[in-house]
Amino acid sequence: MHNAVQAPRGRAMANTRDLAAAEEAAADLLRALGVPLDSESLRDTPRRMAQAYAELLTPRAFKVTSFPNDECYDELVLVRNIPIKSVCEHHMLPVVGVAHVGYLPGERILGLSKLARVVEMFAHGPQVQERLTKQIADWLHTQLTPRGVGVVIEAEHLCMTLRGVQAIGSRTLTSTLLGSLRKDPRSRGEFLALTGAASR
Repeated sequence: MHNAVQAPRGRAMANTRDLAAAEEAAADLLRALGVPLDSESLRDTPRRMAQAYAELLTPRAFKVTSFPNDECYDELVLVRNIPIKSVCEHHMLPVVGVAHVGYLPGERILGLSKLARVVEMFAHGPQVQERLTKQIADWLHTQLTPRGVGVVIEAEHLCMTLRGVQAIGSRTLTSTLLGSLRKDPRSRGEFLALTGAASR
């Protein structure tokens, strides 16, 4: 089964971007903060800054690829250490980390690369980690109707490590468990152990 998936509603999309206006706004911001733009190394910074944020804020559409669970596989499917690149919606500073995403299959299984695509889709754009974790889990629950879904995210928030409290090295851990992975203690324990969350 193939279904084209667009970015979640409210996320920046390529056809609504105005990179020229973003570059001008970036230049205005840097000048307002006292950053001179007349040197050779800084002259092109507003353009690069606009492009960098456009990349961070714009997820790619993709096609969902799922297959019948012909073998009636009923054990955990887990992909660990999926890279996350996001932006804190409160300070527009990067959030970087990893997601561990798993599910207990029902009638269909998902192409493994699509788990990483789902993470990317929801991570791109202004986010908070708690919402991101739940969005990924809810999407998989809706699309696959599995027996259980689990998502654990570990991330460093630069708004916390580079400014304010400056808690260098701190990482935030969030989780969302649905279905059997929430209700069944053995399944829950297996998932958390395999992601490493149980030992933290």
